[in-house]
Amino acid sequence: MSLTLRSKVEHASVPWVTRLNRIPRWAAFLGVLALMVAGILVPKVGFLFTVVIALFLAWLIFLTWPRLATPEKLMRLAVLALVVSVAVMQAFPKA
Repeated sequence: MSLTLRSKVEHASVPWVTRLNRIPRWAAFLGVLALMVAGILVPKVGFLFTVVIALFLAWLIFLTWPRLATPEKLMRLAVLALVVSVAVMQAFPKA
C-alpha cells in the first residue's frame, strides 16, 4: 500500500517538528523576524529571505490543515498570501 502525499510529508516532517519544539518560542520568533528584516533591507536578493518564510509558513499550514476550523484556515491563508505578495513585490519592484 502506497502512502499519500500528506502521510509522506508528515512522516518526513517529524524530525524537523521535534527540533522546532525544542527551541524556545522567542528564538523562533526572532529567527522569522531576522529573515523578514533581512528581506526588507538586503537589496536585490532580499526577496529570497521572504520566500523562505513563505515556504516555512506553507509547510506549517499544510501540516496543521486537517485540524483547523474554517476561520483558522482562512486566517492562515491570508497571512500566507500577504507574505507571498510581499515576496513578489520585492522580486519585481516598480522602478
